[in-house]
Amino acid sequence: MPKVVLLSKRASGIPLADFHAQLRDAMQRSVPPQGCTRYVQSHTLPQGYKKGELLFDAVEETWFDDLQDARAYLHALKLGRPALTFVDAQVSLPMIVDPHVVKNERIPEGAVKNIEFVNRRPGMALNPFREYWRQVHGPLGSTIPTILRYEQNHCNDDEYVDGEPRFDGLAITWFASTRQMREGAATEPYRLTREDEKNFLPDGHLPIIITTEVIDTGSI
Repeated sequence: MPKVVLLSKRASGIPLADFHAQLRDAMQRSVPPQGCTRYVQSHTLPQGYKKGELLFDAVEETWFDDLQDARAYLHALKLGRPALTFVDAQVSLPMIVDPHVVKNERIPEGAVKNIEFVNRRPGMALNPFREYWRQVHGPLGSTIPTILRYEQNHCNDDEYVDGEPRFDGLAITWFASTRQMREGAATEPYRLTREDEKNFLPDGHLPIIITTEVIDTGSI
């Protein structure tokens, strides 16, 4: 089931709380795109800005049963949403991905989502990267005890037609709280997962944002 992800950044001078409120209101007043089966809007946590600005301030995920409908919606997003003057269209990024669920446990109310922006190791071909991430690293990462849900979002082949996309995918993990996220990082499975990253990811930490879901339409 293809998914369109829209990574949004607020326009210059817009306070974060105002941006989140306006984005939420804009969705609630909008008409779902053709073929949409589910929509989720997630907002960054304010405490994530203690060290400066983040890459993006919100993530919108829209699922489709049909790839053509997903492509049509992606095309519409790339044309822009001129009415949303509070969004920085030059920075915001729409992308079509193929989700792969690695771990799926019950998500409590108020859970947080860690969204990691993934690129493959320099010199590594795309298909081996995808296979390693899905078949080797995914199962390893799923052993981190405080992860409730782990979803890999591999960029669809469409994203490579005009050259390399900004990201090869997104890794999304759910935790009951930021405290649980920190506790997971102190475990042996986390250490082993981090150690494995050198086999397919660039050196160093990949950029992340920590969010919470504010809208989930479920099945439409």
